[in-house]
Amino acid sequence: MNRRDALIARVTQGYREAFGAEPEALFAAPGRVNLIGEHVDYNDGLVLPCAIDRETIVAIGAGGGGLIEAVALDMGAGARDAFDPAAPIARGPDDWHNNLRGVAHFLGEYGHPVCPARIAVAGDVPIGAGLSSSASFGVALALALSEYSGHALAPDRLALIAQAAENDFVGCACGIMDQMASAASTAGAALLLDCRTLATRSVPVHPGLAITVIDSGIRRQLTESAFNERRDECEAAARHFGVAALRDLDPAMLEAGRGGLDSVLYARARHVVSEIARVEPVAAALASGDSAALARLLAQGHRSLAQDFAVSLPALDRLAELVQAPLGDAGGVRLTGAGFGGCLVTVSDAAAGEAIAGAVSCYNREAAIPARFEVFKPGAGAVRIPL
Repeated sequence: MNRRDALIARVTQGYREAFGAEPEALFAAPGRVNLIGEHVDYNDGLVLPCAIDRETIVAIGAGGGGLIEAVALDMGAGARDAFDPAAPIARGPDDWHNNLRGVAHFLGEYGHPVCPARIAVAGDVPIGAGLSSSASFGVALALALSEYSGHALAPDRLALIAQAAENDFVGCACGIMDQMASAASTAGAALLLDCRTLATRSVPVHPGLAITVIDSGIRRQLTESAFNERRDECEAAARHFGVAALRDLDPAMLEAGRGGLDSVLYARARHVVSEIARVEPVAAALASGDSAALARLLAQGHRSLAQDFAVSLPALDRLAELVQAPLGDAGGVRLTGAGFGGCLVTVSDAAAGEAIAGAVSCYNREAAIPARFEVFKPGAGAVRIPL
């Protein structure tokens, strides 16, 4: 039994045990790893994520009593919820309740009312690792509830609904990247996304390259971290420069207008401007297999996240240093995701796996929390799974 089949079996069995019936449909949405373009989606910038072959699966069937009833199989015993989708939807006690309730609420707000349903949800995207388990959860729910209720929504519509749920119900001021990567990615390719227009372009991953995610094991709670503070700082810097978003700055404007700007806000703006400028070159290197360019650009990205945006940790910097040393020009490594813990991403020659493994082993000999790594294939976006 392969990975997806095992997950399907788990969510189907969970549905049977919770509701005493078989589900009528299954829907899936993947997690993502961001290759470059960190903390720029909420600044209207360019980003380059790709979906990974880990996902959330929703089993859905007919509801009773006019309610949406749900069981979250990864959230512990008794992780259930029930609410009336036709009545005003209040927030729940936990993030997963609020993600579900927010999706149902915003489907209705956007003109796509949902019908009563029973839902079981399970996934294999690591939670809190910076691989967008929450976006995967929200997009899978948006697809399942909308299609089961008779609405055929475009990927960008699903992404906007899932993002609104995270922003307004969960309380995380995330941008649109994670949800768009989960909803709109193409197998075998990264997704170059303009976060202002939502225009996308598939960027094929060169067959000689491998994408390795190194999980530091250090977990963070996004809504309790400094994530929202970073967004506030970026918006304050944009106000200083008189632009709608930091995407509208170029390096010359940044330097010319920095007078009177707090040094912290200047550093945040410098990260955003430089990070957006790295996206197109990384896309070109990814498609052509230019591992030396990837080594240089990803190192710049990590340094900017650590120094200008201050979202790395000493342990993550040490892990990146140990991985980059044996790679040399064979690939690059950097922090991926919101930071404050989570994962590094390595894009390297496919033959560099032993070098990465050796570096992680070296790190683990001195680390309080051991890291582990896995090679991921660029996956497809959200989809209905045939029964």
